Amino acid sequence: MCLAVPGRVDALAERDRTLMAEVDFGGVRKDVCCQYVPDVSIGDYVIVHVGFAIQRLDEASALRTLSEFESMGILEEEFGDQVALAAKQAGLAEGAVQ
Repeated sequence: MCLAVPGRVDALAERDRTLMAEVDFGGVRKDVCCQYVPDVSIGDYVIVHVGFAIQRLDEASALRTLSEFESMGILEEEFGDQVALAAKQAGLAEGAVQ
C-alpha cells in the first residue's frame, strides 16, 4: 500500500539543486524531496507521498493522523522492517533464507 503520511521536517538541505528534508514520521526518519513545497521550514509538518512532500499540514492534524495510523498498524506496515514484511507476505518464517 502506498499512503500519503504526515511527518515533521527536522532538517533541510539542498542536494544537486534539489530541496531535500529529513522528515520524522513518529520516530522513523526518511529523506524527502521538498521541491513541491519550497517554502517549507524546519518544524513544519508535511504530507509525504512516495518520497515527495506534497503539502504542508497543521501540527494538530498531523499528530492526529499519525496516531490513527499507528493504532491501525499502518506505520509499521509502511516503515517497519521491509525484509521481514516481504518474508511474511511470501509465507516464509522470519529469518529464513532461501
